[in-house]
Amino acid sequence: MIINYEYVGVDVSETLSAFTEEKLRKLFDRYEFLISATVYFKQDENQHETSKICNIELSLPGPRIFASSNEQNFEVSVKETIGDLERQLKKRKEVYKTY
Repeated sequence: MIINYEYVGVDVSETLSAFTEEKLRKLFDRYEFLISATVYFKQDENQHETSKICNIELSLPGPRIFASSNEQNFEVSVKETIGDLERQLKKRKEVYKTY
C-alpha cells in the first residue's frame, strides 16, 4: 500500500495523515487490485463554510479513479471522499468479475 500525501496551502498534519491512512487501509484490504493512492489536502479561501477540500486519486489496472469533496473540516471531507471512491470501486469490481 503506497499513499502519497500533498498538502497545498495547508500545514502538514500527522494526525490527519494517520486518520486518512486508517480509512484507506480498509479499501486496500477489501480491493486487492489497488496499487497506490495520492491524497491532496487543500483549503479554499473563497468559500468559508466548506473550505476544506480532500482529493483522492487511486491507481489500479485500467483508468484511475478520482473523488473530491468540500466540507467544514478535513476528517468529514476524507470520509465523504472515501465513500465516493468505494461506490466507484464496487462498480469496477463488477466489471472484473465478468472475466
